[in-house]
Amino acid sequence: MQFHTILTSIALLGSLTLSVTTPAQAQSSASSKAQTDGTILEMNRAFKQGDTRRLTALLPQVRGHALEPWAAYWELRARLDTATPGEVQDFLTRFAGTYQEDRLRNDWLLLLGQRRDWSNFAVMQPLFRMNDDREVRCYELSLDPTLAGDDLAANVKRQWYGQKETNDGCTFAATRLYAAKKLTDADVWRKARLAMEANQPRAVKVAAEIISPEAAAPIDEINNNPARYLAKRVGAAGRVAKEWVVLALIRMAANDPDTAASVLENHWSVHLSSEQRSWAWGVIGKQVAQRLSGDATEHFAKAKDSDLNDDHLGWKVRAALRQAKWKEVLAATKAMSPETRQESTWVYWRARALSQLAKTDADRAEVTALLESIASVRGFYEQLALEDLGQRISTPARPLPLTPEERAAASQNPGLGRSLYAIQMGLRSEGVREWNYSTNLHQHGGMGDRELLAAADLACQREVWDRCINTSERTKSVIDFEQRYPMPFKNAVIQRATQIGLDPAYVYGLIRQESRFIMDARSGVGASGLMQVMPPTARWTAKKIGMTDFKPYQLNDRDTNIAIGTGYLKLVLDDFAGSMPMAAAAYNAGPGRPRSWRGQTGGPVLEAAIWAENVPFTETRDYVKKVLSNTTNYAALISGQPQSLKSRLGMVGPREVSAIVVNAELP
Repeated sequence: MQFHTILTSIALLGSLTLSVTTPAQAQSSASSKAQTDGTILEMNRAFKQGDTRRLTALLPQVRGHALEPWAAYWELRARLDTATPGEVQDFLTRFAGTYQEDRLRNDWLLLLGQRRDWSNFAVMQPLFRMNDDREVRCYELSLDPTLAGDDLAANVKRQWYGQKETNDGCTFAATRLYAAKKLTDADVWRKARLAMEANQPRAVKVAAEIISPEAAAPIDEINNNPARYLAKRVGAAGRVAKEWVVLALIRMAANDPDTAASVLENHWSVHLSSEQRSWAWGVIGKQVAQRLSGDATEHFAKAKDSDLNDDHLGWKVRAALRQAKWKEVLAATKAMSPETRQESTWVYWRARALSQLAKTDADRAEVTALLESIASVRGFYEQLALEDLGQRISTPARPLPLTPEERAAASQNPGLGRSLYAIQMGLRSEGVREWNYSTNLHQHGGMGDRELLAAADLACQREVWDRCINTSERTKSVIDFEQRYPMPFKNAVIQRATQIGLDPAYVYGLIRQESRFIMDARSGVGASGLMQVMPPTARWTAKKIGMTDFKPYQLNDRDTNIAIGTGYLKLVLDDFAGSMPMAAAAYNAGPGRPRSWRGQTGGPVLEAAIWAENVPFTETRDYVKKVLSNTTNYAALISGQPQSLKSRLGMVGPREVSAIVVNAELP
């Protein structure tokens, strides 16, 4: 780390002693600090390797360091299962008020729950400030005597159904409530169905075991070969046997929804209850909808909306949109849970459906009210709602400038300072977590808008663009567009984009989504740099744009990354005849997928918003919408003129027969 960076980071923590030093003393201090930074990094590696002895040996060397709370956390966390309550309390006391204190409290609560040490759990839990851990929440709920039966069951189900992986806390709570008859068989089987849909066979089995070991007996067979399991059965007597059939149909539908539909229709439908049939048809409809088949609406029609979950209903809406079946869109959005129904996606499509079906002034007034409830520049559907109300996307008025006092409060916040120090050292994950904690839990109530703007400004000044953007996005009553949509490397990006005929706003919209302008960003699959380019794609693109002697390590160079990323984006955009939504999908998921998602010759030509909402991959679906929303806002900033998202979306349909395939080998 450079000397000036170290000093700046220390100053942020308020730990820089103001004194007169000679150049030799300053050099010695910088050398010592760099050495201690190296020890911190070594401790981080030891923590990841589970080397408790090394952590304990190194800890005394970092006493007084800005990141000592992290070092002490790693050392104690690595041996927490053998630590004494006194050691834990000493840590909590010494680092009171820090992220690391609350993080260790979270870890300790999980351990206490696993040990069923409820007396110490009850003492510790009220002090847990983050209170965002599902497993801890489940332990807490299972012990809460103040909640009535219905409230308790609803809270446990919310946590249990929402967990991504099986955990002891929620399984314990569900088992305890089931034994107390506060959860029903139907509640437990619903969890098993959700887990089977999510391809979590262990969670399916764990849920079934709550009912009985016998109820879980065939789960492995069902998961491994559902067709064979169903072929062996001639009927389904009793609730448990019927639920096994539902699970088998869910599993079968994941790989072969057409066969699952045939098996359900021709044999098992008569054996299942109305609710069980509806769920099975909902799963099949979802799987068929994700394949963009028109048969999806027929499958959904065999289910009662009231028996479907929000995920099924969302796919019912998407399938109905492809066929312009607005009555089904309206009915499905109305059947969603109150929380999901308020999401901007479904508010917008409910408004569009009601607009198509409106017969009275009251209907049209409801359309306007729905659109007005979400209309803003904050996101994709919010922008579409603005345009449906006859407005365009403009840059909001900037908030009042930050005062010196507001800036000073942010710069003197120890959590923010530690976060920036950690990020600058290369401990990005740790720094991001502490930053989020510090902005979310400031004085236990979260930062207000002005505090968030000041924190975002601090991150911007340090060029930690992801924290700058994410923090600024959380303001409610004011919007600082220049914070939310920064333009680092402006000359390089605009010059390169203009040179090859790309809209600079589109390039910025994509970079913002890809990397948040983190120069050394690297994805889990190996994409690198600002524009997150994969090495094989980079090599292919380099040849196409005439870049000689390209080596993959050069992707970490800013200008090389921009040149290759924009070059590839231009080739993709040309291949899709200038369609920004399809090019964005291709950039994220590869060009082969959006080529298939656009449909075959003779297929429907759709509004690009409907096409984007039907993208089967959740990541790519969100990516396309965010890139286009970003692009529209960047265009407003760059041009200073109102913009249209709809004009950038256009229509999407099958490639025209006469269209030239620009790059058939496009990776």
